[in-house]
Amino acid sequence: MDLANLREQIDGIDARIVELYEQRMEVCRQVAEYKLDTGKKVLDRQREAQKLEKVEALAHGDFNRQGVKELFEQIMSMSRKLQYRLLTERGSGGKLPFIQVDKLDTKRARVVFQGAEGAYSQAAMMRYFGADIDSFHVDTFREAMGAIDEGSADFAVLPIENSTAGIVNEIYDLLQEYENYIVGEQIIGIRHCLLGVPGAVLKDIKTVYSHPQSLMQSAKYLENHDWQQISMQNNAFAAKKVAHEADRSQAAIAGEHAAQIYGLQILQEGINDSGTNSTRFIIVTNQKIFRKDAGKVSICFEIPHESGSLYRILSHFIYNHLNMTKIESRPIEDRNWEYRFFVDFEGNLADSAVKNALRGLRDEARNMKILGNY
Repeated sequence: MDLANLREQIDGIDARIVELYEQRMEVCRQVAEYKLDTGKKVLDRQREAQKLEKVEALAHGDFNRQGVKELFEQIMSMSRKLQYRLLTERGSGGKLPFIQVDKLDTKRARVVFQGAEGAYSQAAMMRYFGADIDSFHVDTFREAMGAIDEGSADFAVLPIENSTAGIVNEIYDLLQEYENYIVGEQIIGIRHCLLGVPGAVLKDIKTVYSHPQSLMQSAKYLENHDWQQISMQNNAFAAKKVAHEADRSQAAIAGEHAAQIYGLQILQEGINDSGTNSTRFIIVTNQKIFRKDAGKVSICFEIPHESGSLYRILSHFIYNHLNMTKIESRPIEDRNWEYRFFVDFEGNLADSAVKNALRGLRDEARNMKILGNY
């Protein structure tokens, strides 16, 4: 038998497979209608396990049995997605507990940021809300989350990711812990400056204070100087310390905004290694709201600790043509080697494709939470 003849046979078999697949999906559509009428859940794990066991037994040889199992896992996954879509189209997708608004009400808002006057968080806040916003600052991210959770602040501005240092792990953990939600974001360029007291010059400097990440981001510049490096909780705290102690031998690494706040002199501009360094800040509130023009959804979820579980969950984005822009994982406390996943994807909570994907994720993942739409 020549290759052309073999390929012709495969084409004929494939045509029959497609025909049978479409017949199966039509029956699945009828199953969705039945579930809509009776209120039954789409995912029946016990039924699927029994089905996989049965079709595996029909195949011959270990290789074919494994292949048949994977094939039917995919077929059943597509069946579920069809059922989710039909249920959503017919208004049985369940209402998301988020309210759409035209814009955020910031006229009389009070905003909290972590750090001190002059922090990059304050600069991000002023860029987003304007310079005249009523604001206050706290020492820790947890205190900022607590302030909006209890209502002493309407919004919090928190750093979640730096283009060179990566994610801020604590913020991800706090987003899962608190019932607070992302409603906006602000990206600002990070341009570290070496700040000293008025009249100081580079040869006076013996000690440099800053946040550990800022020291790391300025490593190449600092290598050229024999200065003691001391980590601080925040860049603004470092600038405040240098200004308060008025010691010419001390310097801080912070932004130009901090120099203006504390009356410090810029001894050297742009000392960070990367000229494109940026930090993404999120705007968080305790209300379940999203702007009408929001275009990014953030969620988190847990999945069973078994082969293929993450792949099956992420397939909901593929099926609904949603562009996933970010995925991160964080260890789950007291559960060794298990992780919580954080995903950003493009879309709006009012979109049918987003609703469909979220319904599937809610049914098939563990503890799925919408962190915000912004």
